[in-house]
Amino acid sequence: MDIIELKATDLAAMLCSRVCHDLINPIGAIGNGLEVLADPNQGEMAEGARDLIASAARQSRAKLEFARLAYGASSTAGTDIDTRECERVARIQFEIEKADLEWNVPLILLPKHKAKLFMNLLLIAAMSVPRGGHVTAAILGDAGNERFEFTSKSDPEKRQKTLIPSGAAGLLAGTPDEGFVDARGIQPFYTGLLARMTDMEVNIGIESDMFFLTATPKAKVEAALETPSA
Repeated sequence: MDIIELKATDLAAMLCSRVCHDLINPIGAIGNGLEVLADPNQGEMAEGARDLIASAARQSRAKLEFARLAYGASSTAGTDIDTRECERVARIQFEIEKADLEWNVPLILLPKHKAKLFMNLLLIAAMSVPRGGHVTAAILGDAGNERFEFTSKSDPEKRQKTLIPSGAAGLLAGTPDEGFVDARGIQPFYTGLLARMTDMEVNIGIESDMFFLTATPKAKVEAALETPSA
């Protein structure tokens, strides 16, 4: 199957739809909370409304911060992004995720598209444990030849299996199972697009109940394939 190519306008429209989808519920919750506070007949619900507004504001901030870095042009000067900025945004995002984050990333500068790829891969890893668990994010290798590694495992007390997010493998490869891309699948599709732009080979799967997601420079993958076995 051929890799699907999207027009720039279609890609932009779907990413905008994705951001709107992520924000509509928390923004709506803020509006509902404010309506309660403005109603003098619902004074007994004021404390709950304030908690609702605070929680929704945290969710909105996390989603906007993540979208700015993972999808947008970012306000970072130059063409590189410091991994400390990636960590800051990742930890804000995981404040609203049900999983815990283990960050094993050195302090380095990543080209913008590679930084975006790393953050989008992290989001897919979080989707593999929707009811909670443990996600590990790591960068290995020398500058310019970084390898991205993510693993995750569900919390056994939640009785939820670790899973590969629906359709993620095909969307990452640019060959979605349905044969087309819509706003629901645009995030993993965009992740695969970033991988191809940065010459990274993505692998996704589950082994021994552990989800894994890696991105390796294609030059390394090709060299490993050409090396004869001992």
